[in-house]
Amino acid sequence: MKRLSALIVTGALLVSVLTGCGKTTANEQVTVETQEVAKAADVAGTEEAAEAAPASEDKVIRVGASPVPHADILDNALKAELAKDGWTLETVVFEDYVLPNTSLEEGELDANYFQTLGYMNQQNADAGLHLVAIAGVHIEPMGIYSQKYASLEELPDGAEIGIPNDPENTERGLNLLVQKGLLTGLGDFANDKSVDNIVANEELNPRGFKITTLEAASLPLALPDLDAATINGNYALGADLPSKYPALDIEEFDEETSVRRTNFFVVKEGNENSEKSQALIKAIQSDAVKQYIEETYKGSVITSFIDPQ
Repeated sequence: MKRLSALIVTGALLVSVLTGCGKTTANEQVTVETQEVAKAADVAGTEEAAEAAPASEDKVIRVGASPVPHADILDNALKAELAKDGWTLETVVFEDYVLPNTSLEEGELDANYFQTLGYMNQQNADAGLHLVAIAGVHIEPMGIYSQKYASLEELPDGAEIGIPNDPENTERGLNLLVQKGLLTGLGDFANDKSVDNIVANEELNPRGFKITTLEAASLPLALPDLDAATINGNYALGADLPSKYPALDIEEFDEETSVRRTNFFVVKEGNENSEKSQALIKAIQSDAVKQYIEETYKGSVITSFIDPQ
């Protein structure tokens, strides 16, 4: 009997405890509800503030670029110009020519800077991209370089001149020699593609120059063994030729060729007139950037501040 009474008392106490834990007074309920309303108001206010925040508060511009000269120009000249207007530049360096465009298409970049219009248009067609050019910046002209002579006038008759051996740059190198008066013309080269025929033709090659075709990338290495060579701007920069042996002369361009050779700033279609794009155009085509290019590259890179065609 005593055991039964003890069980009854214990059960009663347990029910009392459980009931007490679950009980909430009216005042406590109001306090909880007030706190929940306040939290909801804070969240709503934060979301509204985020939605109302102007896009201009994003003052960071991410630009993808090739290492030289593109990234150098961005970091050593463009960054300071953008900073004057409160922008921060982040340069993302790429070693290839594919990822800068796909990254831009996917929204990981605000712009890129490494390509010509022809390459961009081809990528749009081949890869289904939606990219547009907004500002021309520079051209990397082919130049005539020499470690033995300080001017074209010093080149002796019969001098050996190296030119690139790939079809496009072979013709480009020959045209440069014509531009500078070392050859008088190319004869039937457009049809026969024969450098030897030009060399053997006294009318086209009155000074008897020996013209040697080599891989474009190897020409800077071969320069000590040549009297002169026509070298692409990027390879001249890679070999530090502009500072050691500045070009004796460089390519000249008509309007059509200038557009074709120019490297442009590129953005995703629809962003041409964005605040960031307009800031880039203003800064990259500034006098400060022009001065940096002229003083740093000494003819191996020249400015081409043109609008996309």
